[in-house]
Amino acid sequence: MLRRSLTRAASRASRPPIRPKSLNKGAFSVGASKPFPKLNNLRFSAQTGARFYNNTAAGVPKGVSTLYDGSRETENCGVGLIASLKTVASRRVIEQADEMLVRMSHRGGCGCDPNSGDGAGIMVGMPDSFMRNYAQSTWGVDLGPDKSYCVGNIFVGKEKGEEGLKLSKDLLEGFVKRSGLSVVGWRTVPTDNTMLGKDPLDSEPYIEQIFIANDGGRKKKQPMDQKLFERELMRIRKLSEDEAEAQALTGFYINSLTPQTITYKGQLTPEQVSEYFLDLRDPSFESHFALVHSRFSTNTFPSWERAQPIRMMCHNGEINTLRGNKNWMYSRGGIMCSPHFGDDTAQLLPATSDNMSDSGNFDSVLELLTKASNRSLPESVMMMIPEAWQDNTNLSESKKDFYEYNSNIMEPWDGPAMVAFTDGRYIGATLDRNGLRPSRYYVTKDDHVMLSSEIGVVPELKDEDVKIKYRLEPGKMFLVDFETARIIPDDEIKEQVATQRPYGEWLKNKSVDLENWSKEAGTKRSKFDFNTTNRRLNMFGYSSETMEMLLLPMSIGGKEALGSMGNDAALAVLSTQPRGVTDYFKQLFAQVTNPPIDPIREELVMSLVCPVGPEGNMLEDPSDVHCDRLVVRQPVLTLEEMRTLKNRVFRRDGKAVFSTAVIDCTFPIKSGAQGLTEALDRICDEASLALQGDLGVNGVQGIILSDKLAGPDRIPIPSLLSVGAVHQHLLSTKQRPKGAIFAESGDAREVHDFATLFGFGCDGVCPYVAYEALCKMNSDGLVAAKAKQEYSDDDMIAAYRKSASKGLLKVMSKMGISTLQSYKGAQVFEAVGLSEEIVDRCFTGTTTRIQGTDFDALFSDLERFHQSAYPENVNETNIMVQNYGQFHYRDGKEAHLNTPESMVNLQIASRTNSREAYKTFAKLTNAQTQKVALRGQLKFKIDPTKKIPLDEVEPVENIVKRFVTGAMSLGSISQEAHETLAVAMNGLGGRSNTGEGGEDPLRFEDDRRSSIKQVASGRFGVTSNYLANSDQIQIKMAQGAKPGEGGELPGFKVSEYIGYNRGTTPGVGLISPPPHHDIYSIEDLAQLIHDLKNAQPTGEVSVKLVSEVGIGVIAAGVAKAVADHIVVSGHDGGTGAAAWTGVKGCGLPWELGLAETQQTLVLNNLRDRVKLQTDGQLKTGRDVVIAALLGAEEFGFATAPLVAMGCIMMRKCHLNTCPVGIATQDEELRKKFNGQPEHVMNYFWLLAEDIREIMSELGIRDFQDLVGQTDLLEVNKAVQHYKSKNLDLTPLLTSASELNPDADFVNTSTQDHGLDKALDNDLIAQAMPALENRGEKVTIETSITNLNRTAGTMLSYEVSKRYGVEGLPEEDSIHIKMNGHGGQSMGFTLAKGIFMDLEGDANDYTGKGLSGGKIAVYPKQSIIEADDFDASQNVIVGNACLYGATSGKFFARGKGGERFAVRNSGALAVVEGLGDHGAEYMTGGRLICLGETGRNFAAGMSGGIAYIYDPEKKFPERCNMGLVDLVEVGEGLHGEEERFSGSESELLKTYVQEHVGHTQSAAGKSLLENWDEEVKNFVKVYPSDFARVLNEKAASRDGGEAVA
Repeated sequence: MLRRSLTRAASRASRPPIRPKSLNKGAFSVGASKPFPKLNNLRFSAQTGARFYNNTAAGVPKGVSTLYDGSRETENCGVGLIASLKTVASRRVIEQADEMLVRMSHRGGCGCDPNSGDGAGIMVGMPDSFMRNYAQSTWGVDLGPDKSYCVGNIFVGKEKGEEGLKLSKDLLEGFVKRSGLSVVGWRTVPTDNTMLGKDPLDSEPYIEQIFIANDGGRKKKQPMDQKLFERELMRIRKLSEDEAEAQALTGFYINSLTPQTITYKGQLTPEQVSEYFLDLRDPSFESHFALVHSRFSTNTFPSWERAQPIRMMCHNGEINTLRGNKNWMYSRGGIMCSPHFGDDTAQLLPATSDNMSDSGNFDSVLELLTKASNRSLPESVMMMIPEAWQDNTNLSESKKDFYEYNSNIMEPWDGPAMVAFTDGRYIGATLDRNGLRPSRYYVTKDDHVMLSSEIGVVPELKDEDVKIKYRLEPGKMFLVDFETARIIPDDEIKEQVATQRPYGEWLKNKSVDLENWSKEAGTKRSKFDFNTTNRRLNMFGYSSETMEMLLLPMSIGGKEALGSMGNDAALAVLSTQPRGVTDYFKQLFAQVTNPPIDPIREELVMSLVCPVGPEGNMLEDPSDVHCDRLVVRQPVLTLEEMRTLKNRVFRRDGKAVFSTAVIDCTFPIKSGAQGLTEALDRICDEASLALQGDLGVNGVQGIILSDKLAGPDRIPIPSLLSVGAVHQHLLSTKQRPKGAIFAESGDAREVHDFATLFGFGCDGVCPYVAYEALCKMNSDGLVAAKAKQEYSDDDMIAAYRKSASKGLLKVMSKMGISTLQSYKGAQVFEAVGLSEEIVDRCFTGTTTRIQGTDFDALFSDLERFHQSAYPENVNETNIMVQNYGQFHYRDGKEAHLNTPESMVNLQIASRTNSREAYKTFAKLTNAQTQKVALRGQLKFKIDPTKKIPLDEVEPVENIVKRFVTGAMSLGSISQEAHETLAVAMNGLGGRSNTGEGGEDPLRFEDDRRSSIKQVASGRFGVTSNYLANSDQIQIKMAQGAKPGEGGELPGFKVSEYIGYNRGTTPGVGLISPPPHHDIYSIEDLAQLIHDLKNAQPTGEVSVKLVSEVGIGVIAAGVAKAVADHIVVSGHDGGTGAAAWTGVKGCGLPWELGLAETQQTLVLNNLRDRVKLQTDGQLKTGRDVVIAALLGAEEFGFATAPLVAMGCIMMRKCHLNTCPVGIATQDEELRKKFNGQPEHVMNYFWLLAEDIREIMSELGIRDFQDLVGQTDLLEVNKAVQHYKSKNLDLTPLLTSASELNPDADFVNTSTQDHGLDKALDNDLIAQAMPALENRGEKVTIETSITNLNRTAGTMLSYEVSKRYGVEGLPEEDSIHIKMNGHGGQSMGFTLAKGIFMDLEGDANDYTGKGLSGGKIAVYPKQSIIEADDFDASQNVIVGNACLYGATSGKFFARGKGGERFAVRNSGALAVVEGLGDHGAEYMTGGRLICLGETGRNFAAGMSGGIAYIYDPEKKFPERCNMGLVDLVEVGEGLHGEEERFSGSESELLKTYVQEHVGHTQSAAGKSLLENWDEEVKNFVKVYPSDFARVLNEKAASRDGGEAVA
């Protein structure tokens, strides 16, 4: 052990906050005539690196405890820019930017008041003539040369009235004057607030402009050069805002303070921006560029200052790694020194703040990089949002070197992002590596550029005036350089930046690769002593289940084991069994506001490689110093790598480059909880001292936290505690960038353990006991017995590490995080049932809302683990590995909600309608609930005087109508089980849910019809007819069993019937992707809601969410997106198969999610708009009544109805071996199904009677009167124990009436979906002859704009309701000829018989869900004839077109965007170029691409065929070969095409001919002119499973054998 430090670093939560020394400095180093006024005390949170502000949530009454957390507010947006390449200022730029902003209003949000926007704004290049004229006419002042003055836009809060305004002005003037600049004067910005709603009007600030001259100040010194002027203005702004905060001048905010730009923004709707700011209406207000932004906030507490644009950028997206980014930026403050500010650099810090949004923090760091260092704006953006460079064969080596080099300086700010930016010289935009934000741009013939989230936003622009139509591609940059008056191509600017310095040479000479170092060192691992292994396993909390169900599959299969039927085991804080610390943490996951990633099919954007160890000064000029770091390629370290780190020093030229110090992480067994906390203090001090070094001794570059000294007398500190405590300590002392943290860990063994360790700051972990356990199982013969083959220890360890890596990528991907470097320290977890004393010390900033286990209780569990390893009077050879029953019910061990006895009684009750059996079931289940779930810690407040007779309570017949069955798909369960549930619910008047597998149209007309039709990311069976035959359409954002993940249905479950209903090929496995293609943000979810409402105008649209922290603000966003219904699912339900990491480690109890959702919706005055439903192991009347009291109006059930039908919880749903015929497609096993609708109905009748009895006791007559009445609940102290006694459930029970007494807390109104404004109303009227007379044809001519969203969908609904899946008889029974710009989702679920014929271009989602209709999109002929406009090289449709198409035809003369034809299962598409991820997850249909594709084509493609024109042979490296083969176009035909009489070549030719016929494609004509030769340039993309099944069918039909 290192010697104890004499003084502790002032870092722990109990100590005073650290204050940057620079704030006590008196003067600027440039132009200062006298010291600055001393700043008042400004508090800082050292742990988060953020200014410390009042954490009271906006809108929450003081003193009221609530689950709502305003810091969880998120936002998505519409972004646009317009610029003159020649820097010609004009009125046109302002007016078109305003039009662009207004025409993206649907991408913004508004709250309960339509006149209260979420925020909108415009940033313009300084309107020079306007400002000069004002200064001259008002003060008689000539502002001097261009850019020698600045006009800043300032907000000042009105709380202190005119006095506060004067104080704020004086404060800012003081800083300006002391900087050597002059204040010319102040101007009150003219505004008109008559159109504002109550919320923005109540918070409206004073808005003032300050004019600052760069004239040398009062002493008439030499004016500053341009860059120095801008830097000083940045310093003035930062110090002014700090001082205003210190003086409690609330609402003081500087929107812009630069000579280059000025920003007008506020809590406005897009339409209000130019109405409110009168400057923008002034004819003399001109500029050469404008940047606009429309904000969609997830709650209705947006603010004026959070509107965008910010200082240098505006942002559409979300930074998923924000907590880690902020922590790292704060800690880097200890080594940061600007070449321009020197010792005063700290005046600019911290750069990040908890009081800013993710966009605000990004903007602040971007500004710091560009103004406090010598980096250009493009270079800084490349550094913060790097491309996916690690495995990108399309990148030059110089660019790869640049990105790798900069990864040594800063982790990526990871998350879906389209960032538009400017510093006055440059204006541009960049897209994140995943490309999940739309961005289209035009270049006009008069040298203007227009970029926005949609096309068609400047309707006055004629197509004939456009010379380029394109899109921003994933990872690419669009850049205008005003100095050179041109657009700089992405490759040019990045190559220019990347070749400025010899980055590759520096990396080669300086980087240290751990894997290579270990191999070169020849380190060997020690032999294991298996005689004592079982002691170690018990001491570190292993169990026999861990070994057999987790470690063994990981080591022989290379992937995690699957489980099913959810997680019904006790929460860690409620468990009476000892539990590890990681069990208290639940992984956060992406839903609604940002998307998860598919870590398998889109692996190319993900990486685990991390540089670790000492960082350099990020503000200094690049040099090889930054490369002196250790590269860790796989963070789960081998034993050899750990020995190398412990025992070797890497030297270069005789100098130590990387060395480590080992710190003992154990404590004496007799020292109790105090010994644990003292040990944490010790290891933090030792870590600081080790990095710092001593007199004459350099510090080390890495710390190894090791628990190997644990034994009979010493208890190991949980590695997560050790890592978390040291990481937080080093962050607070700003030492974290000085060294790496490694863990030599005995307790880390499963993926969730690794995820938490890395998420809380670990750089590498060696799970040495897990390796020992694997090798012991191998030695004992267990591996060979399980796998039926021999494995070496090395093979097992390699497979285990590979499995851990895959699992880690999946955990990262669920949060939408691509790189481990960004995930590290991001703290994307919630602690459930862990006390603040632990969280504040070891996991600072992590959410823990209900308290719970403290250090005393934690020590008790550690002591029990230790006692099981070293029991008294037990011989070593008799030590058995414990089995705690975590995964399967085991009598006397871990409590589970579903017990054999309770299930038996439920089945008796269901089959015999026995109230006695039901009561026994309910009693047993309620008793288990006390041991397992949060609701078990509550009890009803019963007042005997209020009891009412049972016959006065609402009848059973009404209550059962509130019940729904879970979304179990046809495919995951059998046809018999699926239909039984539907018949039962229809008999009750409740609702059943199709799940995501579609539904047989024959069921639409009888009692087998499911009222709720689910729409999930797989879009299986989703057609116009399917949606039209629903009462409610449910959007599945997440699934309780595996939130943030997709899923798979193996081929053996895809029978003929399942394939028919899903529109896929029987026998071919199906992939359900994570929800990110058209529901990756709140504004896109709003679009899908709009789509589905158009598809079924008379039904509800529901959004299914899964409980997690922040679900309240997400639900508020969903309500603002005009959903009618919201489902809050708990973490413990779900029949779907998932890796155990997802089942056990992700999602929260529904009690937390439901209560937070209810409270947040009430606070935001949104609760009246929506119905609330919850689900997750609901079983008894008590469960339902508690859910109602917490806010639910409807209730979902899955496990209980399955048990009622005969389920015996074998948890083999994913294996197709269900012995009772429920979760299987095996024909023999299905015969064993004996469930009846009456069994399900009996259960629900009995449940409703149970509910009525409780209502009688509570004195409640009508069920609706239960909803939201939390005052009828209280904590049941009698059921609490040593861990749960410290739970604080007060936030759960806060009454809605306390939060917002005037708000409704049940659903009382309906949403306005705006369908009366739809273009389809006119289309339906004109198409009526064809609708009423099926054989008649109609031609309609109309214009279309981007505001006409979802065109053709309500018309398709009319077709489907009349004629079902058959549609209309001719492809063009209704021929709609359009010109203009198609809005989002044009042709969504377009029905058979409708032909949408568009001359123009279209936005995202065109043809999504195509259901037999036909779409053609082509440019105006006048463009093509006007000059050399090549349609095939320009983008004509947006992203995710044809997503989920099931049938029909699509022709586009031009390029498509990203994710074209994702999950196409039957449509024919011809297009002339594609972006990344084309044909992803495709299962049927035909795709012909006459131009180049992007990367990752055919990822997850299991069916259908694609033909790619590839004369330059570039395609193979762009194709994901995981499931497909590339072959030549042959003679044979496939499937239905066998009816075609010609060859495959001739069939392909007919597709191209049809394309030419509809679009007049020049590219198509050129191919047809020389077809016999050109067809040889086509590559056929042929899924191997699809080919196998077709081959088998052909062989079966012909009576022969399939050909391999």
